[in-house]
Amino acid sequence: MQLFDWIVLIVTLLFIVGYGSWKTKGSKNVEDFILGNNETPWYTVGLSVMATQASAITFLSTPGQAYHDGMGFIQFYFGLPIAMIVICVTFIPLYHKNKVFTAYEFLEKRFDLKTRSLAAILFLVQRGLGTGLTIYAPAIILSALLGWNLTLMNIVIGVLVIIYTFSGGTKAVNVTQKQQMFVIMSGMFITFFLILHYLPNDMTFTSALHIAGANDKMNIVDFSFNPEEKYTFWSGITGGFFLALAYFGTDQSQVGRYLSGKSVRESQMGLIMNGLLKVPMQFFILLTGVMVFVFFQFNPVPLNFNPNNKIVIEKSAYKEEYHALEKKLSNLSEDKKVINLLYIDQLNQDFDNPILRKELVTISNKEKDLRDRAKEIISKADSNSETNDKDYVFFHFILHYLPKGLIGLLLAVILSAAMSSTASGLNALASTTAIDIYKRNLKTEKSEKHYLNATKFFTLFWGIIAILFACVGTLFENLIQLVNIIGSIFYGTVLGIFLVGFYLRRVKAKAMFFSAIISQITIFIIYYFMIAIYPSGQEKLGYLWLNFIGAILTIVLALFMQFAFFRNEPDAEEVVLE
Repeated sequence: MQLFDWIVLIVTLLFIVGYGSWKTKGSKNVEDFILGNNETPWYTVGLSVMATQASAITFLSTPGQAYHDGMGFIQFYFGLPIAMIVICVTFIPLYHKNKVFTAYEFLEKRFDLKTRSLAAILFLVQRGLGTGLTIYAPAIILSALLGWNLTLMNIVIGVLVIIYTFSGGTKAVNVTQKQQMFVIMSGMFITFFLILHYLPNDMTFTSALHIAGANDKMNIVDFSFNPEEKYTFWSGITGGFFLALAYFGTDQSQVGRYLSGKSVRESQMGLIMNGLLKVPMQFFILLTGVMVFVFFQFNPVPLNFNPNNKIVIEKSAYKEEYHALEKKLSNLSEDKKVINLLYIDQLNQDFDNPILRKELVTISNKEKDLRDRAKEIISKADSNSETNDKDYVFFHFILHYLPKGLIGLLLAVILSAAMSSTASGLNALASTTAIDIYKRNLKTEKSEKHYLNATKFFTLFWGIIAILFACVGTLFENLIQLVNIIGSIFYGTVLGIFLVGFYLRRVKAKAMFFSAIISQITIFIIYYFMIAIYPSGQEKLGYLWLNFIGAILTIVLALFMQFAFFRNEPDAEEVVLE
């Protein structure tokens, strides 16, 4: 990194932290701190919702996901727009009518304190893990690629977020996320067009898509019914729908964003904005990853993108064997470049040469074989090494091929995205802990100032917990998958509770509570025996289905238990369902 990169990075981050702290200082009460006094306009709600989900993991992992596996991951988001409509029609009006600070407060009015506490605790567990991961993901990759100390990176990111989230609460989160989304999307658009500029002069965007298609990177939709496939049209429409419904409808990190809206209509418009823009945004990020793949058809590519593995190899007895593979890859890269240029020349003459396409596939398979053999050598050199390098692909391109200044901007993009998601997570964790656990279980009444200070204390508390978790975290196969797996384990049950609360009025508190307990335990068992014990790619069930199974199981069990065991339980009296 050059001095100019450092200046761009530091100025961008300090501006976001300073602006957020200055603009929102002086919250007077809990309502101001948690709901932002319900002053947030719809476009800020929409940007805040998008920024909360668009963590650093999105911008680090998603392009790498597309580089290796193509555009199929977009199917994960197919259910999201439908979920936005359901939330706008049912969830938002009921939250506003019941004047809740958190989503889980609604559950006590509808059921009882036990059900509210259970849902809140499930949220705190999964969001606590997820928030730590939003810090850890960029920290581990930045530390590996730039040689920065991992623990120090975790602390710096965490402390920057704590400063303005502690100071201004929801207002600070909303205000800073507008700047963060601007930085994020500006950086991504500039990078995308630079990639196209770096491609050979006689190569059009259409030619680039043809090369990607020849290598199976443009298979966007899979209509197969294979439950072992992680991403299909059907898993996206069902599992993705239930995951989006749970995340945006019951996760306080998102609910808190639109509960701060000026009105029901403003909150609804913000979510509709997210529904309209989220899929195109993810498509664009995946397409950027595919264009990185096309770029590396004409430029040198490492045998493994994780630089730590190169260090491990150089210190091992397998160094010469690895170097031999690197030489083979180098020779193969030259052949690959020649074949691709010939293919482009044919495309420019309106001829999609099937023989050259076949050669491209053959070379791609040979390259994959070399990479797999390299992973085996790395594992033999150090069994603890993470051989999967998806999360390092995009950053390798940023560091080695972008001009100075833009590297600093892209680092700011990644850190801004990390701060954005982490801030929403801390704000939601603090709100839920203060309102649903602490305030609800206090025996004596306290002042508004007391609860405001308690919420600020829990912001600091969860910030420290998130930093500690990030410091002891371990890298998974792919970070964006890990975040979604953690969510999928818990979201189904929580969503089932809310769906029963909204739509099945005859189900009462006891049936709901016990069915949720049984459902969550069942999901743990299914996850372990169908997913966790199998190596990546060999799972017996795609993790997205956990959302669908958890929600449906909770609903069915609640209905069964209500009519089988708890027929005579009285209704809750506080809730407004009309």
